[in-house]
Amino acid sequence: MDEIGKFLAENPMAAVIAGGEIGFWVLLLAGLAVRYVLRARRASAVLLAMVPVIDVVVLVATVLDLQGGAKANFTHGLAAVYLGFSAVFGPGMVRWADARFAHRFAGGPPPPPKRRGRRHEWREFGKCVLACGLSAAALLAAIFVIGTPEQVAPLWDWFPRLGTVTAVWLVTGPVWEELFGRGERVRP
Repeated sequence: MDEIGKFLAENPMAAVIAGGEIGFWVLLLAGLAVRYVLRARRASAVLLAMVPVIDVVVLVATVLDLQGGAKANFTHGLAAVYLGFSAVFGPGMVRWADARFAHRFAGGPPPPPKRRGRRHEWREFGKCVLACGLSAAALLAAIFVIGTPEQVAPLWDWFPRLGTVTAVWLVTGPVWEELFGRGERVRP
C-alpha cells in the first residue's frame, strides 16, 4: 500500500483520473438505479446529467495543475486521452447500461444483441479516430496554451501512442473483420 500512496503523491493527476473513472460509474449506476428502482425520473436525470461533468473536472484539474507550475508527465497526457475517449465512447456506454437496467428493473425489452460485422467495426474505428483527434486537440491546447516547452515536453510523447492505438484498432477491428469476418452479422 505504501507504493500506491507514494505513486499518488508523486502523480496527483493519476488520482484525479482514477477518481474520474470511479465517479463516472458511480453517477451512472446511481442515476440508473434512481430511475428504474426508485422510479424518480427527475432525480435520475440530474444524476445522469452530471456524468459529463466528470470530464470537465478532470480537464480543469489538469489545467490547474499545469498552470500551477507542475511539469507535465505521463498522467497529464493520460488525462487528455481520458477526456477524448470519454467524450466519444461515454454516451454509448450510458445507452448500453440503460438498456440493461431497463430490462432488469423496469420490464423493458431485452438489450439488443452485440453488433457485429463490417459496418459496425468501421463505425467503431471512426469513433476511435474521433477520440484520438479530441485527445490530440486537448494535448495541443495544453502544449501551446499552458506550458513552456520544457514544462510540456512529455505531452508530445502521446502523439505516437495515439497513432499506435489507432493502428492497432484498425488492424484488430475493421481489417480483421474484412479479412476473417463472416459477413454482416447484425444479429448473432
